[in-house]
Amino acid sequence: MTELNGLVIKNILVAILFCATITCSNAQQRTYCNPINLDYGYTPIPNFSEWGRHRATADPVIVTYKGDYYLFSTNQWGYWWSSDMLNWNFVSRKFLKPYHNVYDELCAPAVWVMGDTMLVFGSTYAKNFPIWMSTNPKGNEWKEALDSLEIGGWDPAFFLDDDGRLYMYNGSSNRYPMYGVEMNRKTFQPMGTRKEMYFLEGWRYGWHRFGEYMDDTFLDAFVEGAWMTKHNGKYYLQYGAPGTEFSSYSDGVVVGDHPLGPFIPQSDPVSYKPGGFARGAGHGSTYQDKWNNYWHISTIAISVKNNFERRNGIWPAGFDKDGVMYCNTIFGDYPHFLPSEKKQDDYSPAGDGGFAGWMLLNYNKPVQVSSTLGAYQANNAVDENIKTYWSAATGNKGEWIQSDLGNLSTVNGIQINYADQDAAFLGKRTDLYHQYKLYHSIDGKKWILLIDKSNNNKDVPHDYVELPAPVKTRFIKLENIHMPTGKFAISGLRVFGKANGPKPDTVKNFIVLRTEKDKRSAWLKWGPVDNAYAYNIYTGLSPDKLYNCIMVHGANEYYYKAMDNQKPYYFCIEAVNENGVSARTKIIKSE
Repeated sequence: MTELNGLVIKNILVAILFCATITCSNAQQRTYCNPINLDYGYTPIPNFSEWGRHRATADPVIVTYKGDYYLFSTNQWGYWWSSDMLNWNFVSRKFLKPYHNVYDELCAPAVWVMGDTMLVFGSTYAKNFPIWMSTNPKGNEWKEALDSLEIGGWDPAFFLDDDGRLYMYNGSSNRYPMYGVEMNRKTFQPMGTRKEMYFLEGWRYGWHRFGEYMDDTFLDAFVEGAWMTKHNGKYYLQYGAPGTEFSSYSDGVVVGDHPLGPFIPQSDPVSYKPGGFARGAGHGSTYQDKWNNYWHISTIAISVKNNFERRNGIWPAGFDKDGVMYCNTIFGDYPHFLPSEKKQDDYSPAGDGGFAGWMLLNYNKPVQVSSTLGAYQANNAVDENIKTYWSAATGNKGEWIQSDLGNLSTVNGIQINYADQDAAFLGKRTDLYHQYKLYHSIDGKKWILLIDKSNNNKDVPHDYVELPAPVKTRFIKLENIHMPTGKFAISGLRVFGKANGPKPDTVKNFIVLRTEKDKRSAWLKWGPVDNAYAYNIYTGLSPDKLYNCIMVHGANEYYYKAMDNQKPYYFCIEAVNENGVSARTKIIKSE
């Protein structure tokens, strides 16, 4: 009877808390969660839909312009702008000529700002792509700065130096390097011929090897996605490799004293995210927010319905005191704080990188659903793999999925990642929207409305909701009201917060086996921790520069194949559970 009274009191308290939550529903959200929640268009190309029509984009560029952020990305028939890096507003626009072709697209765009003007140029080797210019991109007002750029170039990037000189970089090939050339900023014609900037060195740098497991099968690796950043007088030419389809897709950097080199490579990739829910961090761009903090946006791989099924992710970035460029992808698909001020530590990778500290509460926990389509099983929605998903039998109103957190936990945020099952569209549609309701319960019987988006009019394929006030609960239920197309399908119903138990124990018996045969690779092993659901492996080129992190689920070993074979490496590991992270192990040096 005492337990029952306690449960009633808890439900009353939760109801009171919910009333406070619903009253504050318009409070400013402070966090975001990757993949970023854009209204991604569906691939416009029929032969890119072999296993079903699906959303896709990649190769993102963000530039700041007149106090706002502008995001351009492949195959979207337009672009986005945002004032806060959270809420993105789509502007419909086709840039490629001739305009009558239904598959016209802006692919791997170059975007830069000169004075009060924004300029855009897309990938092409044909004479049908102008350089566009605008002083009012928010109002979709554009005109041609140049009818067509004859020099062309795939995966182009333009860089305006602070001395006023303009440079163009391009290249997307597994046979040819990246190129660079100075351009006349008035005529947009090349000044001389293009010079070779950099080509991959897979024989030395393990992460340059092609394939999901960096084993050089099938094809040679691709170098692509040029981007230039200048910091403290140094030039950082970034590039994507080894292939956009893979978890290992990353951005590397070569560093020089002149925009056209010569350059010296940083051994490790700058943006690297081969583990966790959303994998891949290649072909992107680096930009600064309103407080001059550095960020990096890049491509996340899904590659299920097509090799080029992809999304975008944003990561804190920066430069350390020695001029080493880095990108912080630690817990990179968990909630992170949006920028609101200048960070004194420049988002140092020695810190938390803006991580909110809210843990995943429902990894591989029990799931119930209203129905199931074929082999798209319920547990796929909580297995921390964006490639797998649960699908209901229909897309009808009333289909639902319910997640049990196992124990009463404090919930701070929820991310709903929709999957494409039986989608009917090709190309970009601006009239799409999702509608749903989220409920929570202490006992799985009495349900309280938590989030009501039954009147939502936005397309939110990766919707992330930070609760205005935390809620103590055990069960979360997502009920479908409206799908824009296809079945009600979820690749990740992800609940974030803190459980009420102890943090995981420290990992024991962590070893790194690096062979003489191939020092680009190592076999990492450790003793499993009973109260952990994942592990973060940290690695780098010195004990104080463990800048790259790999999250591993459901295993106590990992094949790390991304090393420079001419340098020693350093490793440590921590365990992860619903309550937080363990202490890191002692750092191991591997010669």
